[in-house]
Amino acid sequence: MKRRDFLRKSLLAATGSIVLESGIVRAVENMNITKKKMEIVVLTGSPRRNGNSAYLAERFVKGAQEKGHEVYRFDCAFKQVEPCRACNRCGMDGLCVIKDDFNELRPHLIAADMVVFATPMYYFGISAQMKRVIDRFYAINEQIKGHYKKAAFLMTYADTAKKEAEPMLLHYHALMDYLGWESVGEVVASGVWTAGSVRNTHYGEQAYRLGKSI
Repeated sequence: MKRRDFLRKSLLAATGSIVLESGIVRAVENMNITKKKMEIVVLTGSPRRNGNSAYLAERFVKGAQEKGHEVYRFDCAFKQVEPCRACNRCGMDGLCVIKDDFNELRPHLIAADMVVFATPMYYFGISAQMKRVIDRFYAINEQIKGHYKKAAFLMTYADTAKKEAEPMLLHYHALMDYLGWESVGEVVASGVWTAGSVRNTHYGEQAYRLGKSI
């Protein structure tokens, strides 16, 4: 057997490569062949349908869907979700006494391989619309805590001082530590205030690339 043919067959056996008609060998990355299709939940917190954080969510979703992942988007501000009442009837692992749209989200959160949080900064914290949804995680705590998931955080705020974003990032990281989830990316978009102003920045591309990289 000629040395060139031997090397070609060895490479094919080792990497699962394909041979083009020209005879050139192109290696196919194993991770691209075996990468798992994920179920991703995207939570948005903006009460503006065309808000800046909503745009980042759109760009992330586009990238993730192009990669072949399934995405379920839940717009917290346009769903009927009441705050947790602290009645503890669920026992952190049961049915919630409140009957609202969280029941629609619940099974998706439990089954998700990844959860993405997209929110504007409101008075140095995540929006109230998103916070009330996160508070309702309590009822499914035992089904999501310690069950590995990936996560990402997309946030927008009007100012440009990095220190002003720190409280929200700290909150997010504390939540990840508690749940045992892995944060795989964050997009922190500063200097965007009026609706749609983020479209004139590079942050949308960052969100898209993050979705594409998952």
